[in-house]
Amino acid sequence: MPRSLARGLAWGTVSSSIPAAPVDEIADAAPLSLCAREPYVPADRLVAEMVPPPRFDSVRFSTYLPDPNQPSQTEAVGVLEGFAGGLGGAHAVGGGKRGFFGFGRARAAKAPAGPRGVYLDGGYGVGKTHLLASLWHATPAEPALKAFGTFVELTNLVGALGFQKTVQTLSGHRLLCIDEFELDDPGDTVLVSTLLGKLVDAGVALAATSNTLPGKLGEGRFAAADFLREIQGLSAHFRTLRIDGEDYRHRGLPQAPAPYSDEQVTKTAYATPGASLDDFPHLLEHLAKVHPSRYGALTDGLKAVCLTEVRPIPDQSTALRLVVLADRLYDREVPVLASGLPFDQLFSEEMLNGGYRKKYFRAISRLTALARDARRLVEPR
Repeated sequence: MPRSLARGLAWGTVSSSIPAAPVDEIADAAPLSLCAREPYVPADRLVAEMVPPPRFDSVRFSTYLPDPNQPSQTEAVGVLEGFAGGLGGAHAVGGGKRGFFGFGRARAAKAPAGPRGVYLDGGYGVGKTHLLASLWHATPAEPALKAFGTFVELTNLVGALGFQKTVQTLSGHRLLCIDEFELDDPGDTVLVSTLLGKLVDAGVALAATSNTLPGKLGEGRFAAADFLREIQGLSAHFRTLRIDGEDYRHRGLPQAPAPYSDEQVTKTAYATPGASLDDFPHLLEHLAKVHPSRYGALTDGLKAVCLTEVRPIPDQSTALRLVVLADRLYDREVPVLASGLPFDQLFSEEMLNGGYRKKYFRAISRLTALARDARRLVEPR
């Protein structure tokens, strides 16, 4: 099933306050602008689009390359292959195929005892999303009976469909994969804990990734007691697989390229069909106007993102929005060409030492990889 949001996607156009820098006429059309996009994604497409993103569309267990110095990586592959093989046959509770909103299901049977999920815990860049997508591909069920999405996409689905309809919709699935399982406020904690509990009761198998153990997701964040109280019950649904290792994006690779000049970035944007060009501070302001669940649609169809005047993030709310955008760009393999400060200077020391530090390190890692990919747009062929 294609990931593209082109079908059923409406665009609201807003005026951009960012004038294009004067350049020679080197392209037939001016670059696109993220700041001129306000995407709207209809609710009836949200479930259909819950599949692995383009970067992970072709990954499989056989393409995962475990670090020979990290036996936990090899062990995780074996456990997940066995888990996928055990999901064959009829649905654990209802059996058979259901309608889009879960109506017409077969007579329910008793749900199996014990954990109904696996939880991949480890640092950024050890291949958790690769393994999660491989599990989705390896599970012997048609795509309509499997769902793959980020935590924010799952919470947005509940917001669009309502809680009960979301339960009805997903309870007919064989498998639900949740990438980057992060709980940022007590409301989402209760919501997702309740939702997954009902899905487990319906026989849905679960798989999730995160940078933190299930029992410690709330550490270092506000209302930690609320997080820990809710997660204690939720963590019982999962078998935890610890995946050790260093960020694979940095294994034997050169350092990220230094930022380019404003002129280089602008000229490249004009010379690259499908590229966007935005001033970084204005882009940060625009992200506050678009729900993070729509950031994937915000980048739909882009071949490159060009940013001028990259500077440090002013506050944590803005930083968290940028993290989501970085994830969506990385999922879609969109190179990022930038001027200003290098990406490893985006976040303050206070942010990098705080409760969301793993999110920020992941964003730096992914933006660095995309900046490396963007060199081909500038360097002579």
